[in-house]
Amino acid sequence: MPDLRPGVLFDVDGTLLDTNYLHVLAWWQAFRDAGHDPVAMDRIHHAIGIPSEGLVRHLVGTDDDAAVEAHSRRYEPLQENVEPYPRTADLLRACAERGLAVVLATSGKAADLDWMQPAIGAEDAVTGATTSEDVDEGKPEPDLLTTAMRDHGLDPERTVAVGDTVWDVEAARKAGIPCIALTCGGIGGGELSDAGADAVYDDPADLLDHLRDSPLGRMTTR
Repeated sequence: MPDLRPGVLFDVDGTLLDTNYLHVLAWWQAFRDAGHDPVAMDRIHHAIGIPSEGLVRHLVGTDDDAAVEAHSRRYEPLQENVEPYPRTADLLRACAERGLAVVLATSGKAADLDWMQPAIGAEDAVTGATTSEDVDEGKPEPDLLTTAMRDHGLDPERTVAVGDTVWDVEAARKAGIPCIALTCGGIGGGELSDAGADAVYDDPADLLDHLRDSPLGRMTTR
């Protein structure tokens, strides 16, 4: 059995790609399309990061495949507006150069990787990906992270998660690994710290500028 490797698990939406507010708009429209009472955009924003089926249950209290399908339909034309945050590709390459296995751990579907990975860039630095389709329970449960570590041969003692929501932080805590949180997804640093984030930075560029002193940098210099 090969030795386990140190790694970093990157959330994608709101962490590497500037998508959260596009998702908010698509969900707001989707709930209307599916016949629900209006759902406030701030509530939707705070639920981003939960996989689609769970997000619907969280916000309207019931399963609704029509709302999930409406979100996909509403979001698709918005994808052309998606951009990575500044220096995202540089951050992924810097992590790989430090000997970390770079794994994308997204609440999206496997098919989303077809456009997400080219949008992110630095595909040469990415070891692999784990999606919501690989697990039974999405964030805030730890399954996505524990499955990603298992499937990509990562050492839980030397792996850090990077995300932008309280759901990312909670999932990392349940998985027993540190979590770096970024505020670029729209959640404030205080809220992320209160949720248990080990460190908070503005965006991928800010994390890259402070990589040496971050939990990622400290782990690779032991």
